[in-house]
Amino acid sequence: MSAQTLLNSLFRYKASVDEELLDALNSLGEERRSDAFSAALRVLNHAHRVDRIFSANLQRLGHSYTASWSSEAPPLAQLAADIRETDRWYVDYTARITPDELEEVVGFTFTDGGHGRMSREEMLAHVVTHAGYHRGEVGRLLPEIESTAMRDVFTGYLHRAEPARRQ
Repeated sequence: MSAQTLLNSLFRYKASVDEELLDALNSLGEERRSDAFSAALRVLNHAHRVDRIFSANLQRLGHSYTASWSSEAPPLAQLAADIRETDRWYVDYTARITPDELEEVVGFTFTDGGHGRMSREEMLAHVVTHAGYHRGEVGRLLPEIESTAMRDVFTGYLHRAEPARRQ
């Protein structure tokens, strides 16, 4: 399996489990939205901001983010739409990136003004692992979505996406 194929599979997985998590959060309903729910949205907003920052870095574009965290998160409906759009971008991007592009090292500026350099492959790996860490954090903040959080494993996704793997 090539790095490009693996990364595309990982981003399809990310999009799938993001969707499950967003559905679980939405199913809680307004009456069950607590301080922990607000904290969970801030965590997801942070992960999304990092996704967007690295999307810009991968394209060698500027972005308007001056920090990766915000004290306020957008409403769930808006955040969910933004996450879905960004997930689609990453799935499309990793479906068409070439091996040479994956190896290319790109310079960028962190939100604190410091400079960094990473290959596109390293940036994509960072986005996937960073998002997984924060989905787990949301699962710890909101135990009532535990059944969704427990499904957030790559092996489970592969077998749900390709049932023939179970045979």
